[in-house]
Amino acid sequence: MKKLSLALAFACAGTMAFSSAFAATYKVGTHPTFAPFEFVDEKGTPTGFDVDLINSILKSQGDEVEIVSMPFDGLIPALLTGQIDAIISGMTITDERKKRVDFSTGYYNSTLSAVVRSADSEKYKTSDALKGQKICAQIGTTGAAFAEKLSPGNVVNLNNEPDAMLELKNGGCEALINDRPVNLFYMKQAGGADFAELLDEALTSNPDLYGIAVKKGNEELLNKINKGLEDIKASGELNTVHEKWFGVKAN
Repeated sequence: MKKLSLALAFACAGTMAFSSAFAATYKVGTHPTFAPFEFVDEKGTPTGFDVDLINSILKSQGDEVEIVSMPFDGLIPALLTGQIDAIISGMTITDERKKRVDFSTGYYNSTLSAVVRSADSEKYKTSDALKGQKICAQIGTTGAAFAEKLSPGNVVNLNNEPDAMLELKNGGCEALINDRPVNLFYMKQAGGADFAELLDEALTSNPDLYGIAVKKGNEELLNKINKGLEDIKASGELNTVHEKWFGVKAN
């Protein structure tokens, strides 16, 4: 009986060693100024929907995550040079980005919206009314790309949404264009009195599909992320994370 127990103990220890040997810690880059997807809490720790999501995805596969904060426009270069293993940062899957990185299955559909000063809500009722006007945007985003097409040469690119909101409030631009969940979050934070939302078909007709980026050819990690996403959908954990940040279940 003692011999059997001892053998079993060695077997269990061997299994644990085998499992831990194949576990990995992945460095995942994000730009935590895109609440509620990623932002820094009062302790200075990156948090948000994307942070919880990537942790759930990779932990479901037995791995760990190290979140690395950096500017949005530095994420893809950091991935390409091996400083990080993956990116999750409200990053839209686009044909241009797919030339440089591989994307996971999309995990979130987001439309654009524009924010204007409440006093200008009657003046700017459609995105067409913003043509030729100065428009604020977060650098490197699809909102910035939309703004540039709408008002070429008149886009004020800023590093993060709070800076863009402040620029708008102070009259440095006539509108701010970004992903709608982000705009809504910061409008709520601001109390809602100073700003109004502008929505029209041009802004909402082409939803942005967010994906998790990995270095081209890294099929092992890409497959692991896609498998993890499917697993947390099936287990209900995706709904739990989604409800925590958005108040509703995932679509």
